[in-house]
This record gives sequence, structure tokens and C-alpha cells, in this order.
Amino acid sequence: MTALRKFISIVDQINYRIGRVTMYGIFAMMAILLWSSISKTFFNPSLWTLEMAQFAMVAYYILGGPYSIQMGSNVRMDLLYGGWSTRRKAAVDTITVMFLIFYLGVLLWGGIDSTAYSFKYGGERSPTAWRPYLWPIKVIMCTGIALMLLQALSELFKDILRLRGEEIDNVV
Repeated sequence: MTALRKFISIVDQINYRIGRVTMYGIFAMMAILLWSSISKTFFNPSLWTLEMAQFAMVAYYILGGPYSIQMGSNVRMDLLYGGWSTRRKAAVDTITVMFLIFYLGVLLWGGIDSTAYSFKYGGERSPTAWRPYLWPIKVIMCTGIALMLLQALSELFKDILRLRGEEIDNVV
């Protein structure tokens, strides 16, 4: 059980720190969209702003996902769940997190395959006028999915400890 607690502690600390930094990514996205509005109004429209805003949103969403899972701010049907005991919540969460782990595993497998394709063929590019390389955002996506997978495993281990009647210390 000590190894589980150590794993939980390390994963939670990493995802907490990355999540706290990623929170400020919304300001980068706002700056990109503000520049897009200004350039369209007063200058020649910039080719890169729309796609860059999309990339920033993907990074914000994907890298913030593990933090969201950790804080319990993901969407959940609370109609019945809110009234359940801690042990019953842990039992149900153990089952549902298995589906999440499977989904994230398949997603990561496909993401790694797509990223490898990007690197293998000299840098896959977007089919737009700006034509940015796609490997940077694919690497960010794979990293975020891997971090989400680790956080899902951390949540599974927390639920297992709760089912055993053990207390879980909040790392953050």
C-alpha cells in the first residue's frame, strides 16, 4: 500500500502543478483572439490566429484535464451519487474509472500512432493557408492524455484504498 500512496502522491503533485500553470493558458488564447479581432478590423487579417487559437484551446483543455479529474470538477450525475456513502461512491467510481482508463488507453495508442506518422513523413502540415506543422500539438495531446491516464490510475488507487477503509491524504 505504500507504493500506491507514493504513486498517488507523485501523480497528484505533477498534475496539480501542470494544471495550475495551464489555467493561465486562457489568457494566451484571449490574447490571440484579441489580436485576431484587431488585425481584422484595422490591418490585414492574420492567417495564423484562428488555427493558433484552436491549438491553444486544445492545449488548455488537454493539459487541464488531469487537474480537473483530480479536483473532482468533471461532470457527474449527482442526483443519486451525492447522497451515497464514501464507500459506495468508491465502489461505483472503481467501476467507472475502468472505462475511463480503457478509453484513455485507446486514445493514447491512436495519438502516439498519429504523432509517429507526423514525424515519419517529414512533418505533417495543416491543409490551411498558414500550413503549420502538426507534430507540436500532437505531442501536447499525447502528453495530456498520458497525464490523464496516470491521474485516472491515481483515482482508481484512491478508490481501492477507500474501499479498504483507509484514509487518503490530500497531496495538494
